[in-house]
Amino acid sequence: MRIGVPKETKTLEGRVALVPAAAGDLVKRGHEVWLEQGAGLKSGFRDEEYTRLGVHIAPDAAALYEKGEMIVKVKEPIAGDLALLRKDHLLFCYLHLAAEPTLTRQLLDIGLTGVAFETVELPNGDLPLLAPMSVIAGKIGVQVGTHLLHQPMGGKGKLLGGLSATERGKVVVFGAGRAGGASAALAAAGGANVTVFEMREDRMDEMMRLGNNVTALYPYHDVVAREVASADLVIGAVLVTGAKAPHVMTREMLKGMEDGSVVVDIAIDQGGCFETSRPTTWKEPTYVEEGVTHFCVTNMPGAVPQTSSQAICAAILPWVNKLASGNWRDNAALVRGINVEGGRIIHPALQGMAL
Repeated sequence: MRIGVPKETKTLEGRVALVPAAAGDLVKRGHEVWLEQGAGLKSGFRDEEYTRLGVHIAPDAAALYEKGEMIVKVKEPIAGDLALLRKDHLLFCYLHLAAEPTLTRQLLDIGLTGVAFETVELPNGDLPLLAPMSVIAGKIGVQVGTHLLHQPMGGKGKLLGGLSATERGKVVVFGAGRAGGASAALAAAGGANVTVFEMREDRMDEMMRLGNNVTALYPYHDVVAREVASADLVIGAVLVTGAKAPHVMTREMLKGMEDGSVVVDIAIDQGGCFETSRPTTWKEPTYVEEGVTHFCVTNMPGAVPQTSSQAICAAILPWVNKLASGNWRDNAALVRGINVEGGRIIHPALQGMAL
């Protein structure tokens, strides 16, 4: 199969879907791999590293999409990409369609088959292609939140870890999956007091094992409001596979926080889990609501493209190879990953969405 890897076009997105070694493996398996010129540069990979392994270089996006039968990219297609996608394309990337009715309609009009990384689901419910980026986003959420608490950034001027004769900072995390768990672990390791809200008992137990400065609680409304009010940093990492994220923090809860506090919504790709969240970009990453700084960038892992590209490529390569083999429809996890096909919505979580 001819596999096309385009340059990412989302604002300040530096990732590339296939690193040179992975592309070379696909070539050895008999596939024809095309890379848009310069697609790997922001991740630290020169075109020459690809061509040495038998990868072809397309001079621009139009040539790349023309060559490719399967398009493998990181983020969802936007305006320039959509103009080049065809009905016969197999698109494999993050889509997050629950929060994007316009994009959904456009993909339906094109008629292509779209398999989303985030909905490739194993029998036990694990999401293997979402996991690595979730972990990275969870770590970035704490790193960015810590920085935004600095007074020159408009924050309250609090050091999360504290030290002798000072109070520790407080971090509240919604969700103890891959993203929330990574946030809680990093915040706890830095010395903050951490409260994690989670509904699954096994995950609550896992969070408690992070250290004596971590508390895991069930998200009762009144308890959530109390904990949020005393938090310096709140991180949202709630996921419902393929569907819009539920709102776990209301505007009224936000009003209880001190001015200069920070909230980071990792679930913003799926519509966001805070009532006051709206998508931002790395170019303009923050805004203030009710005196609280909001960070809601929709491609957080794109800020560390060398790490992210290596991680996502290692996760997707076996699935890319399966898709390219042509007999992938006997793979239940990939079939569950289909979001749209032939002008129809396929994934159950997207059924009934207003377009």
